[in-house]
Amino acid sequence: MKTPCVAKCKNQEGICSGCLRTMKEIGEWRLMNDDAHTRAIAQIQGDETTHSCERCGQPAYCAIEDGNSQCWCFELARRDTSSLPEGKCVCRACLASLPLL
Repeated sequence: MKTPCVAKCKNQEGICSGCLRTMKEIGEWRLMNDDAHTRAIAQIQGDETTHSCERCGQPAYCAIEDGNSQCWCFELARRDTSSLPEGKCVCRACLASLPLL
């Protein structure tokens, strides 16, 4: 089974500090097929991207920008995004590093 796991797991209020998957993604991983694994890994690692991160400039993926009604970030504890431009998305690493509200 494909996985982005790097064996540095720590739940940072809904996101793994090692692989940057949400706890929901980790829990559902075993139920996904190889195509879904490949696509999720590409989104997490920035190979499938919708924009550049507003904070670090690296490739990032937003499911809303990709036409979906829900995004991976909805599963996380709320972060303080007041330092970001209104309505702008950041990558998983940058969002995980923001302080909790």
